[in-house]
Amino acid sequence: MVIFERNDIQGLITALHARGFSVIGPTVRDGYITFDAIDSVNELPQGWTDVQVAGFYRIEHRKDEALFGYVVGPHSWKKFLFPARLKLFSARKAGKGFEVEPAPLNSTPKYAFLGVRSCDLHAIAIQDKVFTSGEEADTHYATLRKSTFIVAVNCVETGGNCFCTSMNTGPGAKEGYDLAMTEVLEGGKHYFVVDVGSALGEQVIAELQVRKAEENEIATAEKAVAEAAGKMGRTLNTEGLPELLTDNFDHPYWDDVAKRCMSCANCTMVCPTCFCNTVEDVTDLTGETAQRWRRWDSCFTSDFTRIAGGNIRMSTRTRYRQWLTHKLSNWVEQFGTFGCVGCGRCITWCPVGIDITEGAATIRETSVTPTTIG
Repeated sequence: MVIFERNDIQGLITALHARGFSVIGPTVRDGYITFDAIDSVNELPQGWTDVQVAGFYRIEHRKDEALFGYVVGPHSWKKFLFPARLKLFSARKAGKGFEVEPAPLNSTPKYAFLGVRSCDLHAIAIQDKVFTSGEEADTHYATLRKSTFIVAVNCVETGGNCFCTSMNTGPGAKEGYDLAMTEVLEGGKHYFVVDVGSALGEQVIAELQVRKAEENEIATAEKAVAEAAGKMGRTLNTEGLPELLTDNFDHPYWDDVAKRCMSCANCTMVCPTCFCNTVEDVTDLTGETAQRWRRWDSCFTSDFTRIAGGNIRMSTRTRYRQWLTHKLSNWVEQFGTFGCVGCGRCITWCPVGIDITEGAATIRETSVTPTTIG
């Protein structure tokens, strides 16, 4: 492991730019911490933190100058690897037919993500499995992902809605990164203990003026991450959870949550693993050109489950049940892992503060006899 001093972060950004990467990192915008292209260490949220409880988010000043002293904001890295709107192809009228022009893959950017939390690393791994495995792999996603450089940041603090330890997704990064940093502010010192996770990460480190980490510095960083693991804002008991939810398809909780849920789809938009999408065709007024676009959709929208025979999920009850059981039950059967990484975004950004961990706990505590679904 090596040590980055606070000012070495600028050297890292510069080195990544020199390799042709667009560096995407956390920055303050309009009262929240989001991800955007950055050129300078001064654009990072220095001295800012976030306060999160159910249905509530606010940023406020810290008592120190930490660069990564927050948890997660409303956006995840999904918006770069799986953009909210993507043009698939264009078509122009040619005689009695159309000439199709696919969207060029060589125009895709080359990203370096700076500040990826462990929960989001796991979310990226989940979307890797969704979009790059099987016969129907997403070429656009795969192209972006192949050229992405990841700098993870281990959590040394937790938020009010975090439960990554319950999902075995944090707070320390174990794999899936090129570099992983732990920020330390102690005794007037401000440095980062950095672990190298790839050959490319090793090459980037070689270009920087850094020193080898001392044993006490590594121990300090590891202690901070371990302490964060014991300070989760929430917990979720995952033992037997997929079967529990399957067996409680008609539990009264679904009626209770439907009275509060607004079907606004906020939970799916902020979720770093949700991937529901739809395809729409648009034409100009002359009918000479057409375009096909893919855009994000949600299992909470009425059109998403509309089929030739009608709509199979007309009620908020059935839509919320579909979302929660997919995340914590059916996803395991599909992809071999939970669809939730414990980031807590869905709790924070729900307008009425519906809590996925509370819902699962309620069903566990008041489990009813399974019924046959006819």
